[in-house]
Amino acid sequence: MATLPDCPKCYSVYTYEDRDLFVCPECAHEWSEGAESQDTRIYKDAHGNILADGDTITVIKDLKVKGSSSVIKMGTRVKNIRLVDEDHDIDCKIDGFGAMKLKSEFVKKI
Repeated sequence: MATLPDCPKCYSVYTYEDRDLFVCPECAHEWSEGAESQDTRIYKDAHGNILADGDTITVIKDLKVKGSSSVIKMGTRVKNIRLVDEDHDIDCKIDGFGAMKLKSEFVKKI
């Protein structure tokens, strides 16, 4: 019996095969056998450190909040980030501001 590969997105071992695709029931990620290397994007902070989901980061410069007169100050600590494949790399919640999207070039990993 052949073993199925772990999910390249969440590393779950509970993958299953659906026709010519592998499917992860935990994160709903689908991939083909040779596509593991194409799906993994490496996110780096301003200093070149590799970021991962759940990391704690610090903002390295004052950031204006679009549509508001407030500013996210340099040194603001953000816990439990989530990486996304969009224009802004990081989804997070900042105390006093709520849900935010940040670019990885303006943060430093702690």
